[in-house]
Amino acid sequence: MNSLQLFLPCAAGVEGFLADEVHRLTGLAGDDLLTARGGVEVRASWRDAMRLNLHSRLAQRVLVQLSNTPYRSEQDLYEGASQVAWEVWFTTRETFKVEVTAQHSPLKSLNFAGLKVKDAIVDRFRNKTGERPSVETQWPHTRVYVHLTSERMTLYIDTSGEPLFKRGWREDKGEAPLKETLAAAMIAASGWDTVTPLYDPCCGSGTIAIEAAQIACNIAPGQLRRFGFERLLPYQPHVWNALREEAVAAQKQSSVEVFGSDVAFRMVDFAQRNAERAGVADVVKLRGGDALQRMPPCETPGVMLVNPPYGARIETAGVAGRTQQGRERADVEDGGDFFPQLAAHWKKNYPGWTAWILTPDLKLPSRMRLKESRRVPMWNGPIECRLFRFDMVRGSARDKPPAGH
Repeated sequence: MNSLQLFLPCAAGVEGFLADEVHRLTGLAGDDLLTARGGVEVRASWRDAMRLNLHSRLAQRVLVQLSNTPYRSEQDLYEGASQVAWEVWFTTRETFKVEVTAQHSPLKSLNFAGLKVKDAIVDRFRNKTGERPSVETQWPHTRVYVHLTSERMTLYIDTSGEPLFKRGWREDKGEAPLKETLAAAMIAASGWDTVTPLYDPCCGSGTIAIEAAQIACNIAPGQLRRFGFERLLPYQPHVWNALREEAVAAQKQSSVEVFGSDVAFRMVDFAQRNAERAGVADVVKLRGGDALQRMPPCETPGVMLVNPPYGARIETAGVAGRTQQGRERADVEDGGDFFPQLAAHWKKNYPGWTAWILTPDLKLPSRMRLKESRRVPMWNGPIECRLFRFDMVRGSARDKPPAGH
């Protein structure tokens, strides 16, 4: 268990930031840490796998690669899965589930492919022990992942259990909440230094602000939750307890100012309760208020990180919207006048601040009459987005009349 091949999947666009995080957490580099499409490949120990589950803010899961074999048919999948020593990882007392992903696979049915791998696992256990584990599709003890390319099958066993974005503190949430892993990716991309003030003026249930506060306080994101590896045979409770105690000992007080506000006071209440569960209620300062009216929360210019209203979250557009059945709604589906008004408000009242906005609208800078200084490709689930950086100066060159007028 001292030389495992791990794969840590992440949102598209986050791979480089995840590689930096893994290097910081483990010290691994070179051939032991490779950036791949949709994740990072790591050669590490079982202890590293547990540590990455506890500390990674950007990975979606920590998977152990068990085999990589060629295939042409479903029977080849069965043969390949039969060669894996599943009995080293779990027993017939544990339930399991097989999940399949594919890229350019020639097979007609991924469900049938998963069924063949499941049959191979069950048959191997029956041949070895005379008993078979049960399949549980809803809440399995063990998850097996199958990834098919055009010619090869890779088998993984999952050490995370529930996805790593489920930190254990967000029990209160609104519509279309931002995943904690993506909020952490926005913070990483911004280069925030944990000293400069940070503010989210459309904070919703508080995800960005709470992630930032936990980073500043060095609170491990997995501190409150359980993991899939606790049901696997290599699990050693004393090693895991030592890792958790080490993480608690590394927590620190932070004097950084982290702010959040939202037009919906109900969401501010949600964010406050989430911050309390996350252990950062004394760091995050939350208030109600419209993003188009709220003045800077502190005297020192800082960083704004915003996942602004679009789609299901458009009701947070505040005074740029019109009231409909007691809720704030934007004038049009894409946000109406919210973004131009927000830009004007920021230019007037937030000179010296840096604003980062995650949006699927590639034309947002022109709509805001602002020129971005950076754009970082990033996916929010299936939605292709850009994280735009805007450096706020009072007024704008676009506001000035052309020469000769």
